[in-house]
Amino acid sequence: MNQEALWSARYRDAGEAYLFGTEPNRFLAHRAELLQDGHNALSVADGEGRNSVWLAEQGLAVTAIEISAVAIEKARRLALGRKVEVRFMQADMLAPGWPPAELREAFDWVIGIFIQFVGPEWRERQFEAMKHLTRPGGRILLQGYTPKQLEYGTGGPSAVENLYTAEVLREAFADWDIDELVEYEDEVNEGAGHRGRSALIGLVARKPGGPETTT
Repeated sequence: MNQEALWSARYRDAGEAYLFGTEPNRFLAHRAELLQDGHNALSVADGEGRNSVWLAEQGLAVTAIEISAVAIEKARRLALGRKVEVRFMQADMLAPGWPPAELREAFDWVIGIFIQFVGPEWRERQFEAMKHLTRPGGRILLQGYTPKQLEYGTGGPSAVENLYTAEVLREAFADWDIDELVEYEDEVNEGAGHRGRSALIGLVARKPGGPETTT
């Protein structure tokens, strides 16, 4: 089963419910003030729209990339119900030649929330795509699970190599300015997909170049 079919099946099986809920990720939401430092944002592997819709509610011009057509349809319904506009695009961020020229260096913020569906052999490609999307001086925000998450089993991948450590992220963004890198534990309540005590990591990293901005 290919990735589009796999994820569409998961979202379809949730029925009318939203697999990861309809509220934004907490790490993202707690940085609402910081996000005002930009005008637009892109959410990659956006799922059913909980994060992109929330970003639009903060006044940002938002684009959402998602591989699953089923997820995008549910995300459109969420945006309509919350009375915001989001540009939804169905795309595989790991496809050769992606992102297209129109999206390169176009965004003040590039958001990746729990996008740990690939191992190390594809993670570099995933991060490079996100870096290409970010304008000089713009930032990437990541939220993920650490290897300790396997002890909790409350969401995320079962393969330890897919999980982030501080060392993995420092190496991946060694050529960027890391504004924040934090490992912590928290109670997560994001639909049926993420629920319970969780081992988490969050990153905010700034792309070199561009005008200086304040935080």
